[in-house]
Amino acid sequence: MKQPVAVGKIRIIGGSLRGSKLSVLPAHGLRPTPDRVRETLFNWLMPVIGGARCLDLFAGTGALGIEALSRGAGWVDFAERDRQIAQSLQLDLARLHQTQCAVRTMDALQMLAEKPTASYDIVFADPPFESALWQPAAAALEANAWLRDDAWIYLEMPVSAQPALPANWTLHRESAAGAVRYVLYRRRGASAKL
Repeated sequence: MKQPVAVGKIRIIGGSLRGSKLSVLPAHGLRPTPDRVRETLFNWLMPVIGGARCLDLFAGTGALGIEALSRGAGWVDFAERDRQIAQSLQLDLARLHQTQCAVRTMDALQMLAEKPTASYDIVFADPPFESALWQPAAAALEANAWLRDDAWIYLEMPVSAQPALPANWTLHRESAAGAVRYVLYRRRGASAKL
């Protein structure tokens, strides 16, 4: 597999892969989650990340899912529809010797329309901002049994976005960095771990 040409690098900020670099390809809408935001998110998730089954939707560089693996997640599935970006992600995972994961080269919403083989503890959803896919992705996650009863759902969106989300999701934490709002939800009724 020939490595696509990267225009930049981002680094993993914690865990066993700390300092490892990931390729960033030139692609419209590709906007890797900043270091500061990832650090805050994984501080929030620290008590529950160990052994968790995770889904990185709209994966792009895979920074969120790889950060989860670095910090002890048991498994991560990545969904990325752009073939070149998915190929670059696969190459980075192989270079980092990550085997507790899989990359699916397909549209996230098409994937979510299917029934999953297993549900997830943690889902990361960071679609391209201009696509406004938070709401349909959230609805599909809920409708098609992608989430465990006590699942955590992370959404990244513009500060101005106010998506209508499933009624059984409760806000756990949120913050903003520049024009980015990042939010962690928990399905209501689950026993609290944080």
